[in-house]
Amino acid sequence: MPDQTTPATPPPSEQLPGAASGRMYVENKPPRGLYVRVFLYVVATHVLLAFMSLLVVVAKTR
Repeated sequence: MPDQTTPATPPPSEQLPGAASGRMYVENKPPRGLYVRVFLYVVATHVLLAFMSLLVVVAKTR
């Protein structure tokens, strides 16, 4: 196995090309679309359960 001649990661003093500052971007909150999708899934589930309950009630009265 040959020896590794180049470091795997650049030293911390060097900046990557295209990096404006030394700070790393860390996303610490989920995207807004996630909340919208979860809300729609919850509402759709409740509507589906209510419709199925209505069908059960109608079927029992016949």
